[in-house]
Amino acid sequence: MDDLTKQLDFIIELDKLKGVYRQALVKSDKNRFENSAEHSWHISLTAQILHQYAVEKVNVSRVMSMLLIHDIVEIDAGDMFAFSDATDLAEQEDKELAAAHRIFGLLPAEQYQTFQQLWLEFESAETIDARFAKAMDRLLPLLQNMRNKGGSWARHNIAKSQVLERNKYLDDLAPQLWLYVCKQIDFAVKQGWLRDE
Repeated sequence: MDDLTKQLDFIIELDKLKGVYRQALVKSDKNRFENSAEHSWHISLTAQILHQYAVEKVNVSRVMSMLLIHDIVEIDAGDMFAFSDATDLAEQEDKELAAAHRIFGLLPAEQYQTFQQLWLEFESAETIDARFAKAMDRLLPLLQNMRNKGGSWARHNIAKSQVLERNKYLDDLAPQLWLYVCKQIDFAVKQGWLRDE
C-alpha cells in the first residue's frame, strides 16, 4: 500500500469522530450533544486566541496540532465523562492507547511516529505546550457549562473541588485565565450549578 492510500484511509477514518458524542451541549443548536470532532476544532481555535495569556511562550502551532488529534482515539475508545469513576478512567487510558496504535498506525511510518509522539506528549502534559493544550481542553467545557446553566455539571451533580482540580493547569500557566475560571466557578456555586465542596 503506498503512502497516499494510507493517508487517505486515515483521513476517511477520521470521519468517525463526528459520531462520538460528549457530555457538553451545543446551546446554539437546540442543546444537542457536541461531538468530539467539533470539540477538537473549537479548542484548537480557543488555544490560538488565548495563547497570549500563557506566562511562558507556547508554540501555538504544536498546541493546535495536539488539540486536533488528542481525541482521535475516541473513534475506538469512545468518550468518557471527565468526572467518571477513577477505575473507569484508568480503563479508558488503556483503551485509548490501543486506539492510538491502531488509528495512527493507518498512516505511513514517519507520520505514525509524529502523531503518536504528539498524542503521548499531550497525554503526559509535562511540556509547556502540552500543559497549555490540556488547559484549553478543560477551559472550553467550563465556558460551555457556564453558558448553559451548569450543563453537564448540574446534570451529574459535580462539586466545585472537582472543577477546580480539573482546571489546575491554568494556575501557574496562565494566571489571568485561572482567576477568571475561579470567579466563574464561584458564580456557578452561587447559582446551584456546582456543589460547594
